[in-house]
Amino acid sequence: MAQTTTTEDARPNPAAPRPAADGPLTPAARTARRRAVLHWIAVHSLGVAAALFFLLPFVFVVLTSLMNDQQALTRDLWPREWAFDNYLTVWDTPGFLTWWRNTLLYAGLGTVLSVVSSIPVAYALAKFRFRGRRLSLMLVISMMMLPPQVVIIPMYLFWAKQMDMSGTLWPLIIPMAFGDAFSIFLLRQFLLTIPDEYLDAARIDGCGEVRTLVRVVLPMAKPGIAAVALFQFFYAWNDYFGPQIYASDNPAAWTLSYGLESFKGAHHTNWNLTMAATVLVMAPVILVFFFAQKAFVEGVTLTGVKG
Repeated sequence: MAQTTTTEDARPNPAAPRPAADGPLTPAARTARRRAVLHWIAVHSLGVAAALFFLLPFVFVVLTSLMNDQQALTRDLWPREWAFDNYLTVWDTPGFLTWWRNTLLYAGLGTVLSVVSSIPVAYALAKFRFRGRRLSLMLVISMMMLPPQVVIIPMYLFWAKQMDMSGTLWPLIIPMAFGDAFSIFLLRQFLLTIPDEYLDAARIDGCGEVRTLVRVVLPMAKPGIAAVALFQFFYAWNDYFGPQIYASDNPAAWTLSYGLESFKGAHHTNWNLTMAATVLVMAPVILVFFFAQKAFVEGVTLTGVKG
């Protein structure tokens, strides 16, 4: 008895290998393939060029820091002898460890105070409905647009004359305990992306606002908090203007950014040592960003634009 071929038996198997195309490609297909190859080369060439544009200056600094005094800033781009003792010379410079300690205090404590004080304000602006909410948000945005140089004179008179804190870093650290406009705005935008249903469920279960913030909001806002913390840490680590205003008359309170300028002035002919000191100043920031870049990028990209 002859078997009847059903429709299902006649269907081609998607997993089966496709037969090779018969005959040469048509002119249209060849043109499309050529355009695809050229597009791939153009896109990746621009990416490689951009990467080299940002990477080559850092490579130049590292290679110069490993040269001797006679070779630094010559036509030679590669060290003849690897002078790793340049870093030991910089590390043993009087005051360098003090600059490190002061910078860690300023950046670390300032970041913690800024994040802790900004979270409740951002939570209130994002999830509470109260009279003057939009006005408060506009005040925060206006503080972001206000340059620090505009208010530096009254701030200096207050901290240096009234509070007698000149020659210390406390005039830079203490204000961070009262929130930061940029951190508040960025956290507020991120908290807007958290659905209100989670907060309502926590309130129905008997959680107050503080407990809801700690138990529900903060675990979901980790990427945004990480991004804000990194921004604040980078700002404090690289801050030169603040230490110059408040701590310039006390070398014991100098930070790395301000101390590096003094080191450059003392070793203006030893560019290899200056580059080694620059690498030691940049290395912690690069390492922090390298290990936290996933949380940083996620926190920035997930920040909503809801108003």
